[in-house]
Amino acid sequence: MATKIRLQRFGKKGKPFFHVVVADSRSPRDGKFIERLGSYNPNTNPATIEINFDKTLDWVNKGAEPTDTCRAILSYKGVLYKKHLEGGVKKGALTAEQAEVKFAEWLSAKEGRIEGKKDGLTKSKEEVKKAALAAEAKKNADRAAALAIKNAPVVEEVVAEEEVADEAPAAEVATEEAAPAAEENKEEA
Repeated sequence: MATKIRLQRFGKKGKPFFHVVVADSRSPRDGKFIERLGSYNPNTNPATIEINFDKTLDWVNKGAEPTDTCRAILSYKGVLYKKHLEGGVKKGALTAEQAEVKFAEWLSAKEGRIEGKKDGLTKSKEEVKKAALAAEAKKNADRAAALAIKNAPVVEEVVAEEEVADEAPAAEVATEEAAPAAEENKEEA
């Protein structure tokens, strides 16, 4: 019987959630399966992958073929790298201790990259929040200034009327002085 490691879809429309299962290659996608190995949730960032590492490694060593997506998931979790290292031990290229050290180094580096991505995502979210908060504060200040201007003219109108009354005689004097200056400019031209 040909076995496949593949995804079984769950979740509602637009929000998929998958179980990673071992199934007969002839059974339907969401049908009968042999064993459930874990889950995969692509809705989160980064995607949440939970796999029983030992069971999955056992099935891969038995010859179960992963689909393309499952191959990427197993590679991401290190199952395929572990199988590769075990093959090197069987051939005598590595000792078991060397293989464990290499796998531990790879695993720690992988965890570091994942944590770096998570930190970057949280920092970018915080920066977006700060920018939105600053924009909102500026908008509120502009609204408050506009409201102050709107409410202030009632007091200024009374003052403005007094200033207009005081400026009226000065304006008449200025026009009288401007008229002779205009006449002098005409004569010079």
